[in-house]
Amino acid sequence: MNKTLRMMSYNVHSCVGTDRKRNLARITDVIREQQPDVVALQELDQGRARSGGLDQAMLIAEKLSMYFHFQPAFRVKEEQYGDAILSRFPMQIRHAGTLPTVRSFLAFEPRGALWVSLTKDDVAVNIINTHLGLSPKERDRQVEALLGPSWLDNPECAHKTILCGDLNALPSSRVYRKLFKRMRDTHAHLPGKGRTFPSWYPLLRLDYIFVSPDLETVSSEIVRTPLARIASDHLPILTDIRLTHRQRPLEAFACSHLGAENAACMAENLF
Repeated sequence: MNKTLRMMSYNVHSCVGTDRKRNLARITDVIREQQPDVVALQELDQGRARSGGLDQAMLIAEKLSMYFHFQPAFRVKEEQYGDAILSRFPMQIRHAGTLPTVRSFLAFEPRGALWVSLTKDDVAVNIINTHLGLSPKERDRQVEALLGPSWLDNPECAHKTILCGDLNALPSSRVYRKLFKRMRDTHAHLPGKGRTFPSWYPLLRLDYIFVSPDLETVSSEIVRTPLARIASDHLPILTDIRLTHRQRPLEAFACSHLGAENAACMAENLF
């Protein structure tokens, strides 16, 4: 039996498109067109005045008939802002919380992560969704936390794990290199084509889906439909992941992809 999971990661920019209009239906349609099993969303509003007090994660999940968990990165009275994971399958929250920060004019809002587990085709999978900060020092501390015992280094997160989100970092960054030593980049084979920001004319690769060595990438792409180019300032990324296969050492994977990854880094550094 070919057991696969279709995974999407999407920074939805509070459902504000490149035309500066807030339109939740467009975000929902972009997701629906790709039929993912699981969606990691970043930059969602819950109860915020600027979004009409709506619970964006709940409404998107309802329209897609999916389960969801929302994790606020910060709260201001009744208003919340953060990330969510939507799934066609029931989920269990394993860990959720804020990530460390630093003193910097770029570190102007808290950042967080959400770890859930779910089962598809009798295979248990861990999924971590995050949105890292704008300060390089802040991102470095945040990825160190994600690699630590509360997250990726937790024994319960040792197998069949997906980490995804908006890292605000290029493939040439320290953040990327630290994750690449531990996990596989599902879009590493797309040199020059993995750019996701800004959506109307992508120049930078900021959004990623990483998988543990016991998971295999079947296919991956950047969603570049006309609707995706206007619905948010980021393009969504998509990958089909095979859940069962003979484990291959990460070192072998890294060596076999080194040329492609260097090409990707060189391409990104042109911008």
